Order: sequence, then C-alpha cells, then structure tokens
Amino acid sequence: MQGIRRKIVYVSLYEGIAILCASIGLAALSGAGAGTSTALATASSVVAVVWNLVFNTLFEAWEARQRVRGRSLKRRIAHALGFEGGLAAILVPLFAWWLGIGLWEALLFDAALLIFFLVYTFVFNWSFDRVFGLPASANTPVAQAA
Repeated sequence: MQGIRRKIVYVSLYEGIAILCASIGLAALSGAGAGTSTALATASSVVAVVWNLVFNTLFEAWEARQRVRGRSLKRRIAHALGFEGGLAAILVPLFAWWLGIGLWEALLFDAALLIFFLVYTFVFNWSFDRVFGLPASANTPVAQAA
C-alpha cells in the first residue's frame, strides 16, 4: 500500500489505537469515568494533529531561511523539543481544566502520555511496516539490492 491511501490508513489506525489506549490510561490515572477520559483523549488527539500541522509548517518556514541546510542531530533535537514543549503548553492547561486538577498533576499526566507515546510510536510504526510493507521511499530499488 502506497501514497495517500497509506497515509490515511496510517493516521486513522494510529490515532484510533492511541485514543483507546490514552482513554484507558487517563481513566486509570485520574479516576475519571470512561466518557470523560475518552472525550479528553479525543480532544488531545485533535490538538496534537492540529499542533503537528501548525508546528511543522512554522518549523519548515524557519528551516527554509537557514543558510545551513539539512537536519543535523542538533536541529532534530530542537524540532522534537519545540514540538513536545508546544504540545505540553497546550495540553497541560487543558488537562487541568478538564479534570479539575492542578497544573502540576496535569503536567504529570502529560509526562505519562509522552512516555507512552514514545514507546507506542516506535511499536506502531514497526508493526505497521511489517503488516503493510515499507513505503516506496524506504524500499531499496531492485538494481541496488544486488
């Protein structure tokens, strides 16, 4: 599976499974009911997708203006920290308000989600590629395989 179909299946499965897992985790950690936790997980997912679009658009605009091209380790670290920092700045107050808790407790929930998503993203991507095959961009052309 390649192209836009692959991307749609990827995002749909990734976010669907993430919402399910995050709902269960938030319910267990916060003591909130399933409905509250599922609504919060869904809202968090929407925020993350929108923030990803906004942040990457801004990052790529900044990146295009740089004299030195490419994505060094330093630039990749800056990208990851900027994305996660911005997402936390949005989600922590959302968690605090939604669950009626303090900012510190909301920050701990966000940290737990960050750790979960680090592992989940790795496992999901590996599994997705095993089930659906690698994207064309990662496949070795037949002529180079020999």
